[in-house]
Amino acid sequence: MKCVGTGILLIGLGVLGVRTDARAAGSLADVQIIDRDTGNVLPMYRSRGEYWVAGRPGARYSIVIQNHRGERLLAVTAVDGINVISGETGAWGQSGYVFSPGESYEIAGWRKSNAEIAAFNFTAAGNSYAQRTGRPANIGVIGVALFLERPARVPSYEALDRVPERSGYAQNRIEGARADAAAPAPALGTGHGARETSYVQNTTFDRLTTTPNELIKIRYDSYENLVAMGVVPTHPAWQRPNPFPDSALPRYVPDPPGG
Repeated sequence: MKCVGTGILLIGLGVLGVRTDARAAGSLADVQIIDRDTGNVLPMYRSRGEYWVAGRPGARYSIVIQNHRGERLLAVTAVDGINVISGETGAWGQSGYVFSPGESYEIAGWRKSNAEIAAFNFTAAGNSYAQRTGRPANIGVIGVALFLERPARVPSYEALDRVPERSGYAQNRIEGARADAAAPAPALGTGHGARETSYVQNTTFDRLTTTPNELIKIRYDSYENLVAMGVVPTHPAWQRPNPFPDSALPRYVPDPPGG
């Protein structure tokens, strides 16, 4: 079945100078979470078969995606179970961002128009955009569904006379159930922050398949909560390092018991 959908074409982006090391998820593309207030890439913890990041309450953040393919790639992106472009409850067949070969882009907020976004920021779950719009079930998860593009074919004269119609994609929800373990601090969600300028334009993208070629899920919460859930390992108290740890005392033949 031919899958013709829509996407957002990124304007004048190039490749960002963002590290793509072990703190990135994905194989078709690198996906990283950035604390925009510090510029730091958030470390990813691997636990229970999932990726986790620790967000700072109040901090702005972004999702950086870099396409490593030699062809265009579509990234349908959802935060807290909500499509970041349309605001619909997340499904694979919805609008996404289209990346040219080698291109990188920083998704920094909820898209309000082709020229503006409302910034992502870590906030208490009760103040999140998902909670405020009556959809709290999937707070705490970022999903990126990656699609390869069908190779271009020479259109027939009949096809030139019609506007491509959107196919009926399976409306699978992006999974985002939260951990059952008790946490000492309020859970984090993503807020609908200040307006910022961000330019894109519409384009078409013919998906190779109706289901994602790769599905990336990154869960998030505060550092304290991740420690409480056992996601972040706890470390022993810091001790002053000793260059000769086994030479604290002189070693001579010891006296026998009783002197």
